[in-house]
Amino acid sequence: MGKRLKAAALCCVLAACMVPALTGCSNNKTTYTPETKSPVVASPAIGQDGTLRVGVDAENPPLSGMVESDNTSKIAGLDVDVAAALADELGLKLSIVDVGNDPEGALAEGKVDIVMGIDRSTSDVAFWCSDPYLPTGVVLLSLSADAPVPTASSGATFAAQVSSRSAWSVMNEFGEESLTSTNNLVEALNALSTGTVQYVATDAVRGISAAKQPHVDVHMIALMQQPGGYCVGVADENSELKTAVADAVATLTGNGVVSVIETKWLGTTLDPSGLPLTEGATAVAAMTQDTGPAAEGTAGGDAGSNNAGDGGAGSEGEGDA
Repeated sequence: MGKRLKAAALCCVLAACMVPALTGCSNNKTTYTPETKSPVVASPAIGQDGTLRVGVDAENPPLSGMVESDNTSKIAGLDVDVAAALADELGLKLSIVDVGNDPEGALAEGKVDIVMGIDRSTSDVAFWCSDPYLPTGVVLLSLSADAPVPTASSGATFAAQVSSRSAWSVMNEFGEESLTSTNNLVEALNALSTGTVQYVATDAVRGISAAKQPHVDVHMIALMQQPGGYCVGVADENSELKTAVADAVATLTGNGVVSVIETKWLGTTLDPSGLPLTEGATAVAAMTQDTGPAAEGTAGGDAGSNNAGDGGAGSEGEGDA
């Protein structure tokens, strides 16, 4: 027994000695400090040297929302973490600014350098947008992974938040009588879990996030529009920052950093691009190929469908950036 104790004690000493590499045992405690990157951009490409000012909508979870921590409120979310990774990639500190639902105004007035969470499929913006860092689209969720893609003649039933883009899509393609309107996404998911409806129509990111609240095991079945994504917005005339952001987004999506952030907030990574399109979405896609991007929109092609956005994780209301 004495020999075993001595051996265990020796292992502990050796393990402790290995921490300061090749320096032997020491009582000096060292703290790892990551390498500081040199700033990729400076004024006038950004408004404040050394800092990237990032605009988000603080009422738009899971992308960004107010959370309580140590009796203080702060903005947190998927977009905030991606913004932090962007700032680090650019060698800058991060400053988060709540711009509400007016990202265009914040850029034009110079309040921020970039804006996050821009869904090009619902936004006709006057600023430049990066390639998507987070895929999304209006999807149909079901309790079964084997659920069929519904058709207009199938008599399928749906739930979606009232006045949302998803609700417009359902009414345009399947008829108003097929839709159960709810006050928020959680209510829609509850209707699905109780069998009141067969599908929930929602923005993919917000739907998967909201399903974590009532703990509903859902599956993406089909897209009601061409797959899109959330992008970073930069003032169109700011060529230097556009190039830097484009390179940083490509790096962070390519090296898996964004996937780690996505999993943290959603519990998974999303790739709706492989989902089948509903008949209405297929028709819109064909029309887009014939007439150009101006025809693109949600299934059914209703002009009003792009005016209503999907809101936060529990509230899919108007106000998409």
